[in-house]
Amino acid sequence: MTQRVDELTKLINLYNYQYYVLDAPTVSDAVYDGLIQELIDIETKNPHLLYDNSPTLRIGGEPLENFDKFTHSSSMLSLSNAFSEEDLIDFDARVKKLTNQSQITYFAELKIDGLAVALHYNEGRFVTGATRGDGLVGEDITLNLKTIQSIPLSITDLRPLEVRGEVFMKKDVFDELNVIRKNTNEPLFANPRNAAAGSLRQLDSKIVAKRKLSMFSYAFSNGAQLGMSSQSESLSALAKLGFNVNDTSQICQSIDEVIEFVKHWNTLRDSLPYEIDGIVIKVDNLDLHELIGYTSKSPRWAIAYKFPATESVTKLEDIIFTVGRTGMITPNAVLTPVLTAGTTVSRATLHNALYITKKDIRIGDDVIIRKAGDIIPEVVAPIKDLRQESSVPFKMIDLCPECGMGLSVLDVEVDHYCLNPACPAKIVASLIHFASRNAMNIDGLGDKIIRQLHKEGLIFEISDIYTISASDLIPLERMAEKKVTNLLNAISESKKQPLGKFLFALGIRHVGAKVADTLAKTFKSLDAIGEVTYDDLIAIPEIGEKIAISVIDYFAQPKNQELISRLKDLGLARGVLLEEEVNVDTPFSNKTVVITGTLEMARKDVTALLVAAGATVTGSVSKKTDFLIAGVAAGSKLDKAQALGVVVLSESEFLNMLSE
Repeated sequence: MTQRVDELTKLINLYNYQYYVLDAPTVSDAVYDGLIQELIDIETKNPHLLYDNSPTLRIGGEPLENFDKFTHSSSMLSLSNAFSEEDLIDFDARVKKLTNQSQITYFAELKIDGLAVALHYNEGRFVTGATRGDGLVGEDITLNLKTIQSIPLSITDLRPLEVRGEVFMKKDVFDELNVIRKNTNEPLFANPRNAAAGSLRQLDSKIVAKRKLSMFSYAFSNGAQLGMSSQSESLSALAKLGFNVNDTSQICQSIDEVIEFVKHWNTLRDSLPYEIDGIVIKVDNLDLHELIGYTSKSPRWAIAYKFPATESVTKLEDIIFTVGRTGMITPNAVLTPVLTAGTTVSRATLHNALYITKKDIRIGDDVIIRKAGDIIPEVVAPIKDLRQESSVPFKMIDLCPECGMGLSVLDVEVDHYCLNPACPAKIVASLIHFASRNAMNIDGLGDKIIRQLHKEGLIFEISDIYTISASDLIPLERMAEKKVTNLLNAISESKKQPLGKFLFALGIRHVGAKVADTLAKTFKSLDAIGEVTYDDLIAIPEIGEKIAISVIDYFAQPKNQELISRLKDLGLARGVLLEEEVNVDTPFSNKTVVITGTLEMARKDVTALLVAAGATVTGSVSKKTDFLIAGVAAGSKLDKAQALGVVVLSESEFLNMLSE
């Protein structure tokens, strides 16, 4: 019976590959369905023969209650954007300067409009799949990804591998899905990307299986360490392993060839069976990637050219103003609803007062709107030829629309700010930011509930979140006992968030998620960060003058010191070890360590041990590197470390030193 299961699994996987990847089926649907049913019958009668790589898992399993969090072994960074030929030429010039080379070979790929995921394989089997999330922590959606036919459940390479790709929904599948939803009186999906996103967020994998999602694989997370020399070689290796790769990619010997590739596919994009929103351009030589390096948010060796957004014309009915957590006032356009790039747009950003006056945008104008990067609606320009004679030029408001306090323009900025610390809109916005997914990630504490709790006088500042009780919540509208219990559990669980998340949640001006994480890993304690000097901060590559001044100013404010003291008393900010808890006597105290290659331990666990031992873990080897921990297929980082005289440790040597 075991032999027959193996035979059926190999046959079904072969037919799946031929049908979903090669688009060249060799058997009829009836034959395929018969083999699937035979395998299901065997597994039903012999549960011990249902393996985790069985093709029958593609039909889905039992619904989950929620998704588990998944920490990526290496960050899934976003790409910086280019919107013009000049942007691409500038990118090429930067790469040449960083590499000191006069000619660079690029690899150009279609930018699939979907969702980035990471697939993990061990001993040839697909074991875990996760969403990108915030780049550091995603969600475990393994069961949902197993339903996607173009993702192989088993491969011939037995090494631990991480494959990254883009999940998407084909246009014809999207159209079929919306017909079904229309017939069942369900809300229609706005576009294929939204449909794919909604499908992957389903807790019932059987529903996901019916959505017929697809995936293109585009990279190994550590191609160079696996022996790949180029991005083009990586794609070839993925294809040989049975992954679905996009065959439109092209090696370009110059930025001029890249620009021609962009023009070609901008013209043909509508003819594709799936949606794309641009072109991804990467330096083809993987060895150059470490040399070129990274910013705090994205790799410097790649860029995403975004196709010009679809534009529409509609009426600007009004201009309203919102107050952000820093007090910044943002003017927003109220529009006559119009369909743009697949979604109905009724609001759009106007950025700031200077933007409006420079473009002379007025209430009552017919305006051109577009989605910047196909995501954020913005007003591009008014159509002045259609303007009414009675129109009035825009005048910026003088008072905060929420608290009535006079507005200020800060030095060297064009934005207007409400500086009233008691402004209710600022308070609510800061609370929403604090609880948001990329910050403290308090599940269940969304915008509506925060506004409700603030209106009821239950929360006025961040620390109030952690003193709220069941007796406060139960009397509120739509607060059933189970919902209250779940919310209080989520609030308590958020105390475990690492220091970097906590710093970002505080809403320090100019401090984004990546900078907050860098601060946490560099200084390792909240107390230490509160005492840093300008010179300490400016010495960090990711931190410039504006960020340094903002951090120092934040921790110098007495009200912020009081808030942080209350939060520490409540048990927060302990996700990165506090300074007094770091073992300063380890061989790794105050040392800079790089990890490379495939280790037996998970990369994140090794990193945690090093941080606990007082080390700073970085991603690239330099003269400042003290140790390199090298696993299997260490690659170019090992070569560079040896050339620089850096101490190289095996995994066992590292653990021995740590235990001693």
